[in-house]
Amino acid sequence: MKLSTNPTTNKQYIVPDELDDSDGINRFLESNRSRKIIVVQGLGFVGAVMCLVCANAPGNNYAVIGIDLPDENTYWKIRTLNEGVFPLTAEDPKIEQFYREALRKNVFYATYDTYAYSVADVIIVDINLDVQKHSDPQMELLGYDVDLSGFKKAMMTIGDNCKESALVLVETTVPPGTCEKVVFPILTEKLKLRGLSAEKLLLGHSYERVMPGPQYIDSIQSFYRVYSGIDERSAIATEAFLRTIIRTDEYPLTRLGNTKATEMAKVLENSYRAMNIAFIVEWSRFAEEAGVNLYEVVRAIRMRPTHSNMMLPGVGVGGYCLTKDPLLASWSRQNFFGSDSALRQSEVAVAINDKMPEFAFRHFNLQFKQSLKSKSVLFLGVSYRGDVGDTRYAPAALLFDCFSSAEAKVTLHDPYVNFWEEKQLKVETNLDVALSCHPTVLIISAGHSLYKGAQFVDALLALPPLFLYDTLGMFSESELSTLQRTHTVKSLGRGDI
Repeated sequence: MKLSTNPTTNKQYIVPDELDDSDGINRFLESNRSRKIIVVQGLGFVGAVMCLVCANAPGNNYAVIGIDLPDENTYWKIRTLNEGVFPLTAEDPKIEQFYREALRKNVFYATYDTYAYSVADVIIVDINLDVQKHSDPQMELLGYDVDLSGFKKAMMTIGDNCKESALVLVETTVPPGTCEKVVFPILTEKLKLRGLSAEKLLLGHSYERVMPGPQYIDSIQSFYRVYSGIDERSAIATEAFLRTIIRTDEYPLTRLGNTKATEMAKVLENSYRAMNIAFIVEWSRFAEEAGVNLYEVVRAIRMRPTHSNMMLPGVGVGGYCLTKDPLLASWSRQNFFGSDSALRQSEVAVAINDKMPEFAFRHFNLQFKQSLKSKSVLFLGVSYRGDVGDTRYAPAALLFDCFSSAEAKVTLHDPYVNFWEEKQLKVETNLDVALSCHPTVLIISAGHSLYKGAQFVDALLALPPLFLYDTLGMFSESELSTLQRTHTVKSLGRGDI
């Protein structure tokens, strides 16, 4: 017997051996006879929220079925969603509003049964496509693997079940060329094997730009979209569908020439940002050595419009996109298009960013100048960015490993995470409780709003003297001055303190 455990509630569910949920799906269809059916493949940070956006599309035209795999890692999401508890936490009140409205109208249902694909008018692909990386201490990328086997299997499942006239819309970030060289051939072959016409198939690509946080819903519904189709019919169908869920009156759609172009657009924009971040790493070290406040330097430069997006110092890059997308592009160039050359600068940028937490730890040791053995260290934040509960590839993970290897006694706080899945550790969500342990060292490792402002500063001032290490430049100059009266305060990129 396999159990699936909700990490938020610790409630356990038995994963079914029998994968028949047709009765549940048919009851849902019966109550939504007049609506088109959208099936969203994947109930993670993108798919689950995409379900809500589609279910709350203007005009109430859609009923949405979210589908994920029935295993111990995902089955709890399916059950939780149908029980009235949304599985993701973020500071966006629209998520709960949209979820409650979808349940009230009975236009959302979660399942594990692939039968759902057979009733879908539109199938949206929002599944993971990971990169396995291998790097050395010198930050030279030794190698990485892009395994498409899971993605291909998911496409085969769609092809084995979908209508011949369904629109399949890929939102997953994929290596450029994937829709043309992987998705379309698989779907075409599967339809033909079922005796159906592949001529009616519609395949579009429009990459997600979901930003977990306070504008979670708006990052889907109220933001610019790029799209394309495998052919003219598919492009037209993709545009028509996107117009029903996105506020195109304010955020017009941009059509590109083919699916390779839209696939490239996503990995290019993320590669550009990753390189911008990597660039500032060596300048942070320079500023620390030169006694310079790099934050004020960058902000001064940002006054120039052509340099307004220069990055600030930080502890590292996390999340699901910037940590891997440049590698998807480089892999595509070599494996889909036969180039002998990698996108080397993009690869090196990822390698540098992956090692940023180690830089932060070395900088900490230079400032702390003591053994960490048995010292009480409190991490504030295990999410990869502020005001979200997403710990995927969080910089805090490698930083945590560094402190643990130094035999520090590490405790954790995060207002959005009560269990750190990657580390299999419990996390305190109450800040007062976390601070009550009176740490020797306090690390600000995620940019949550809770760690900003006068109330937070007052809470720190109430503690006995400690070593405060700010990896994200969270404090104003006046706050720093106030805190330094009681505590030792150090910050990445701040050679002046």
